Amino acid sequence: MTAHGELGDVDVVALGESMVTFLPSCPGRLADVPSFERGIGGAESNVACVLAAAGHRTRWVSRVGADGFGDHLVEAVAAYGVDISAVRRDPDRPTGIYFRTAGDRATDAHEVAYYRAGSAASAMSTESVPDAALWSGRALHLSGITPALSADCLALVRHLCARPARDSLLSFDVNHRPGLWPDGGERVLLDLARGADLVFVGEDEAADAWGVTGGPDAVRAALPEPRLLVVKRGAEGAVAFDGDGDGDDTRYEEPAPRVDVVAAVGAGDAFAAGFLSATLRGLPVAQRLRHGHLMAAAALTVPGDLATPPARDHTDRLAALDADSWERLHLGPGWTAADHEAAQEVRTP
Repeated sequence: MTAHGELGDVDVVALGESMVTFLPSCPGRLADVPSFERGIGGAESNVACVLAAAGHRTRWVSRVGADGFGDHLVEAVAAYGVDISAVRRDPDRPTGIYFRTAGDRATDAHEVAYYRAGSAASAMSTESVPDAALWSGRALHLSGITPALSADCLALVRHLCARPARDSLLSFDVNHRPGLWPDGGERVLLDLARGADLVFVGEDEAADAWGVTGGPDAVRAALPEPRLLVVKRGAEGAVAFDGDGDGDDTRYEEPAPRVDVVAAVGAGDAFAAGFLSATLRGLPVAQRLRHGHLMAAAALTVPGDLATPPARDHTDRLAALDADSWERLHLGPGWTAADHEAAQEVRTP
């Protein structure tokens, strides 16, 4: 599959908006930062890029403006090996952009300025996005950002989550962004998640969006429908529930390795990509959680949204560590390099 090839079977299709990002040249308020470095960012395209870099065939479906920023996005995503043949150019609407400071998104110690209202991606709809492009992979990955962009985008995602019969695995990352939803709108995310086969949600997201407290088991009680539910707990790790919706779940829990964090941006998308990669390979659920953690660690140890993932054999070796060695795993910048020795990664406390 080439980046500009005709539609055909791929491993994962990802639908959603990507934007040009401007990263600060130094710490400080947006008002004080003198210059920015251009990059790309978008939850779903991030997943597609990480999976493509990890050796999977992926397709990104979206709309961008017929402008220079749209050119940059399409070229940058394609450079990762992602099929962009289903991306449409909109002559009347711009490509979204945003600026952020160097703080930590996870703790809100940052500023972000979005310029995405009326963007080309917000015009995606059931009429403008063909089903053939979306259901042509082994999995279709969505996030809760897309339905917040416009009424048409919400209708499109509802249509996909309500499909009664499908051959593709439907993956949904809640990706709650409070600023995008009107008061009470977050309940829509719960309804959409109920229609997916695999759902990713942060424990904090479930509390903020749905008022669900009490830990991962309480989240599962509120969301019993998906066959697979992954509750992310940040530095504490993640819990997965594997069942058939009748309450008879198998529960898996894996701690996250210690990571020397450079920036938290993109870690959730990388986790989803790692878990999806291991799912496509038919690995056990506990191994999928570890692969998610490792991909997240790759993103956490670089400043931008996207990191070069470790080689597959490198990831497989780390994911197969015994429990004690996994608990001692400590990852820092540069750990994904092919010549990085295990002795440098596994440290005693």
